[in-house]
Amino acid sequence: MGGIGLFNTLHARLLRGEEIPLSRYAGQVVLVVNTASQCGFTPQYAALETLYRKYAENGFVILGFPCNQFGNQEPGNAESIAATCQINYGVTFPVFEKTEVNGPNAFPLFNWLTESLPGLFGRRVRWNFTKFLIGRDGTPLRRYAPITPPEKLEADIRAALGLRSD
Repeated sequence: MGGIGLFNTLHARLLRGEEIPLSRYAGQVVLVVNTASQCGFTPQYAALETLYRKYAENGFVILGFPCNQFGNQEPGNAESIAATCQINYGVTFPVFEKTEVNGPNAFPLFNWLTESLPGLFGRRVRWNFTKFLIGRDGTPLRRYAPITPPEKLEADIRAALGLRSD
């Protein structure tokens, strides 16, 4: 399924319980990230928020999808996830309810992204804070490993937004 078609058919529930169509983000540059509140990479929330605030007005959005499939590092409920994101890191980008990113119950967005952008070790998401950049036309552009700090994505984000390099 193509990116725009996918965004037009999928819905996801935000942490506060509101179900929204992902078509809301069609036409934007989207960074999809599987997140966790108790991971060594959790401090990446702060750098992700910095990118979001810097480029949101240019049509950039980050979609956070908490996942408990890696080392039980997202054991909490929606309230505790929201507290970690908002109180500890000031996150204002959309964060959704816990989801699976691998296996038979994986959210279809992750199936599509991992098929389109297999990682160094295959299709599966290997750990929390794997990141996927999607262009305005719904084309998956690039996959980033969990160890890749968000600030290293900035040049690719600027290019996808059509902004000149600094």
